[in-house]
Amino acid sequence: MRIATLRDKLSELERVGIDQVVVLRFDRALSSLSPQAFIDDVLVQGLHAKYVLVGDDFRFGVKRAGDYAMLDAAGAGRGFDVARMMSYEVHGLRVSSSAVREALAAGDMARAATLLGRPYSISGHVVHGRKLGRELGFRTLNLRFHHPRPAAMGIFVVRAWGLADGPLPGVASLGVRPTVEDAGRVLLEVHCLDWPAALGPDAGYGRCLRVELMHKLHDERRYESLEALKQGIARDEADARAWFEAQAK
Repeated sequence: MRIATLRDKLSELERVGIDQVVVLRFDRALSSLSPQAFIDDVLVQGLHAKYVLVGDDFRFGVKRAGDYAMLDAAGAGRGFDVARMMSYEVHGLRVSSSAVREALAAGDMARAATLLGRPYSISGHVVHGRKLGRELGFRTLNLRFHHPRPAAMGIFVVRAWGLADGPLPGVASLGVRPTVEDAGRVLLEVHCLDWPAALGPDAGYGRCLRVELMHKLHDERRYESLEALKQGIARDEADARAWFEAQAK
């Protein structure tokens, strides 16, 4: 399951002060490199590495045959230093991608935020949709999620960044929209609870938004009709408003 898009990963790396990122596609050629070839081709010839920092469980090369001891020994002979970063824990829980995925799959957004050090978020450009939300009375901002299996799915209380000076509270659906489509295409649909009049009705299109998933309301539901869907969205909006009010107390 995909936790974050490449855009989100790069944004977080920039936020913590990383100046340059090299992204390698994990294809057959890369995955078939022996540990020694990875050291020679990627670290030495490709990156001209002088200092290599890895996690305490770092493995590399085909069949995960390379480990820290091998990398450390190679560094001594090839002119780069190697250091190992020990596991980071929050309240006794080891921070890892697996732990984050488990929290997101369970809909425990508070635990996910604790592990990440921030609310879990998804970013993307607002695209045109079927405009069904307007017909139902709940206009939405649609963001495509290009991976077929996001780590979190369902209906969420959210905050949307990128439309105003601060975040706009809202409610969002992340999934395949079983009532109106169910075609397997994942879409993040955000309904802002109070749309700023100064923005105009179509101000969102083309903008890159960052949507924080603050609290999960429930899984996606298949409604019997569009009228039932409309009533369901209204309940979700009311529940989202109640959640924000409770947080403000």
